[in-house]
Amino acid sequence: MDIVAAVSSAIVASLLAAPLQAAPPADHPIVGIWTLSLPTLGCSETYRFRADGTTLVTSAEEVSESQYRIPDKPSANGFYRLDDQVVKDNGKKDCAGVIMKAGARATNFIRFHPSGMLFLMCADETMTSCIGPFQRVKGEEA
Repeated sequence: MDIVAAVSSAIVASLLAAPLQAAPPADHPIVGIWTLSLPTLGCSETYRFRADGTTLVTSAEEVSESQYRIPDKPSANGFYRLDDQVVKDNGKKDCAGVIMKAGARATNFIRFHPSGMLFLMCADETMTSCIGPFQRVKGEEA
């Protein structure tokens, strides 16, 4: 492999591994603290979506941090595409018994209730495969 191909491969690899970066506007509806109750698992999760484009998630024994990207406005179908990448995890199990690893990426689609107090997280821009509702925690900073 010549030097140009080697450098090009290294640049592509570093871009693919690069964390997400693009903070939403401070008044974006995702910014804040959200809880997801999982009564069948006897557990709940707390998501802190910060205005700087980072999250802090607690789920059972797990504590993880990630970076996320979300558009300013929803799609024509009313969903926001949420791209998320874990940047740090304490290596403990979440409510589902899963251990996340730094570098893990996920794309979900968020649909807010008109009240702004609830959202569903879906696998695509339909309501056929969703979890939630996530409930906004009022009176606390993100």
